[in-house]
Amino acid sequence: MQIRPTTDQDHEVFVDTLHAAFARFPETPGEDGSGVWWAALEMDRALLAVAPDGRPVGTAAAYSFELTLPGQTVVPAPGVTAVGVLPSHRRRGVLTAMMRHQLTELRERGEFLSVLLASEAGIYRRFGYGPATFTARLTVPRHQSAFARPRAGATGRTVTDTSHDAATDTCAGSIEVLKASDCKDVLEEVYDRYRRAQPGALSRPHRWWERAAGQPPIAPAPRYVALHRDADGVPDGYASYEPGESGTLKVDEVITADDAVFTALVRHLLDHDLFTEVVIKHVPADHPVRWQFADFRAAQVADGGDWLWVRLLDVPGALTARGWFADGELVLDVDDPFLGERRRHLLTVRDGKAECVPTDREPDLSLDISDLGSLYLGGTAPSTLVRAGHVRAHHPDAARRADALFRTDRAPHCLHWF
Repeated sequence: MQIRPTTDQDHEVFVDTLHAAFARFPETPGEDGSGVWWAALEMDRALLAVAPDGRPVGTAAAYSFELTLPGQTVVPAPGVTAVGVLPSHRRRGVLTAMMRHQLTELRERGEFLSVLLASEAGIYRRFGYGPATFTARLTVPRHQSAFARPRAGATGRTVTDTSHDAATDTCAGSIEVLKASDCKDVLEEVYDRYRRAQPGALSRPHRWWERAAGQPPIAPAPRYVALHRDADGVPDGYASYEPGESGTLKVDEVITADDAVFTALVRHLLDHDLFTEVVIKHVPADHPVRWQFADFRAAQVADGGDWLWVRLLDVPGALTARGWFADGELVLDVDDPFLGERRRHLLTVRDGKAECVPTDREPDLSLDISDLGSLYLGGTAPSTLVRAGHVRAHHPDAARRADALFRTDRAPHCLHWF
């Protein structure tokens, strides 16, 4: 079997092979090839697995994204996607060969991490990926949607109706309802500002918006957008939504780096009196909006699970790239069985910057590369994985010191689908 890179001439066979692997038929793209989820594929970053008789039997690809790290550092992050093997060739090592080829290629490009969305959680950990961000879906019945008044005495004028005893907030601005198709440029700009401020968020390259790839509001499916503008008229947040069945308003995403704007947009959606409930697809697990309801149980949380998985390819490069919020030292003994590597690193953090060098000192923590991927963005505490039996703490205070070191000022969150 051969694993080979693709070119633009391989686009059709790549797409056909991928869809056959998942027993699906491709949608019909526009005349220019846009409007389908694979419209933004980068064929110079894709791979085909080819059987000895010349038939393509597997696919894998990567997008050129940027990832925002703790400390608002923005770094390149290839997004692994379109991974599939034909049913006739599964359990023959095709997937393993493609993953090893791809990781080697990414390293050769100088990239120190990669990310993916795992279709099956049991598959990608063995290749060194670990779940690093988490998201939740909120369902709020409108008859329970009243907000409590802030007990801290916050003041300011609300941008939405307060007839439900909603609390006033500190967000002065306005909301305009538009069709997504009429404001793509504005949405792209607002999303780009948001993702640069949100740890764990991925970029949406202009190619995605231009090609109408991915999912709404990028894709061409009709959506309404509640666009928030600040007091100076500058767009600083939006919510993309559509009417669902049985009186449900379905919200694809609420995009803003400002908690008050998020609250204003949610209140606007909840005040849409033609619906009996509002479902918000992606909300950070620690977001304060749940605490703003007068009835704490009003927001029903579901689908609270993993989203972005992280794989470190260069441990020192990755650890020195992110920002840090406490000083300290840790010796990490990191095992990477898929790539056949085991290395010990001394991580030293001073004034928000890290140094990571080889060491022969006794370790504080011993862990798998996939577990380090889970810790990297700050979404999981080292002590959690110690308690789970995945990370070994060699000293009584090692987990506590690691928790203090890896903590972040803001929980990571990603909602971009790829």
